[in-house]
Amino acid sequence: VQLQASGGGLVQAGGSLRLSCAASGRTFRDYDMAWFRQAPGKEREFVAAMRYSGGTTRYADSVKGRFTISRDNAKNMVYLQMNSLKPDDTAVYYCATTPRTALSTLTALSSYDYWGQGTLVTVSS
Repeated sequence: VQLQASGGGLVQAGGSLRLSCAASGRTFRDYDMAWFRQAPGKEREFVAAMRYSGGTTRYADSVKGRFTISRDNAKNMVYLQMNSLKPDDTAVYYCATTPRTALSTLTALSSYDYWGQGTLVTVSS
């Protein structure tokens, strides 16, 4: 599976961005999808995830109510709509995928087998 993330950039606090991740190589609809991020000097952390069926989502507490994950299985795409951005959201954002995993581990970094290259989001104050 290959993943290609895009859509990052520089935005002012309070603004919005939509990240996209294009997947290729396998049956996309059978894969769980997630976004993680890594800020400078910090560990990679979970942001949002969606089950292969699209019926279940999970969000980090820090982004709940501001970020929305979605997917288009027909286009092999997953998106992360980010609203009300804050300087603390500044990070490299990575999309990741894995074949159907246990619901209890959907937010775990170790659950994901395939990773995109990352896209940088910078939020200025």
